[in-house]
Amino acid sequence: MGLVETEELRELRAMLRRFFAEHAPVAEARRQMATRDGFDRELWRRMAGELGLQGLAVPEEHGGSGFGVRELAVVFEEMGRVLYCGPFLATVGLALPALLAAGATDDLPGIADGTTIATLAWTEDDRWAAPPAMTCEDGRLTGTKTYVLDGHTADLVLVTARTGTSTGTGTDTGSGSGTGVALFAVDGDAPGLTRTPLPTLDQTRKLARLHFENVDALLISSDAEAVLARARDVAAALLAAEQVGGAERALQMTVDYAKVREQFGRPIGSFQAVKHRCADMFVQVESARSAMLNAAAAADDSPGELPVAAALAKAFCSDAYFHVAGETIQLHGGIGFTWEHDAHLYFKRAKSSQELFGPPAMHRNRLADLVGITGAAAAP
Repeated sequence: MGLVETEELRELRAMLRRFFAEHAPVAEARRQMATRDGFDRELWRRMAGELGLQGLAVPEEHGGSGFGVRELAVVFEEMGRVLYCGPFLATVGLALPALLAAGATDDLPGIADGTTIATLAWTEDDRWAAPPAMTCEDGRLTGTKTYVLDGHTADLVLVTARTGTSTGTGTDTGSGSGTGVALFAVDGDAPGLTRTPLPTLDQTRKLARLHFENVDALLISSDAEAVLARARDVAAALLAAEQVGGAERALQMTVDYAKVREQFGRPIGSFQAVKHRCADMFVQVESARSAMLNAAAAADDSPGELPVAAALAKAFCSDAYFHVAGETIQLHGGIGFTWEHDAHLYFKRAKSSQELFGPPAMHRNRLADLVGITGAAAAP
């Protein structure tokens, strides 16, 4: 399925690594995570204008480069290495696949040129997979969405809601109207929309609660279930890429430390117990990479295989990153527990991304259902 990285992807990776090392190192993530918005808007504009990152997977006829999930996976992997602070996952990893799946193209140029920050709001309370309780009557949304990625800064919010006798005020690009679950577009500054930032374990990733009180909405698709299925699977694959990048960087930090930290007159990396734990971390990282690349390839080439590949990647990469980040803290000893060291930032990102879009157990159960294994127990 094309798991071997091409020369073009290697060149993209090298360019991104240089760019993020210069303009978005972990020190910058520390600075941005203390702000309300959580990202540098000037850097966001440079990413769009100089590198074209936001438009990488936007079709060329709408101002983008027309690439796929494979290319985006490289971007997310490199962002994961530096704990990038910004709405890239919300805009490019979540909202963009939803718009493409719905056939809604009006907002694609704005995403491509960096002027539109978008997100997808579908969760209510902690129900990642449950149908929405929010309703849309006569083109107006009422209800509350929680854990919305970068919902407090998004210019465009895509919202799932149950419809009644009327399905909205805009042009329907879906398959029809009527009672069901539909996808709507809302302006981030719409009257009646209250956006509240939420406290998060991982301060480098911002979440918000959005409350809608008779908010005007434009119908994007009457078949939100199909749109969400594609968007969430693509987002899971790209989140897995970010997790691989973070895990690889945590492993690198640990190996580098083991080479210079001495005990009993020897580098700790020379001790068998430390070498074995680092080797186990390496196996976790490379296995996660294989699962992630398989999901990215499926998204581009084999859409029918994507649900299985995405569920596998999200479950495995989540646990692998959390394991590697935990070992990073342990093998750094006392310094690994300090605020000054970056290990805790990777640990918090690993834990938060493990739960994002549903915990590993949920995806393992989903994987079991997809492959026809009945009565499968969800391992913790």
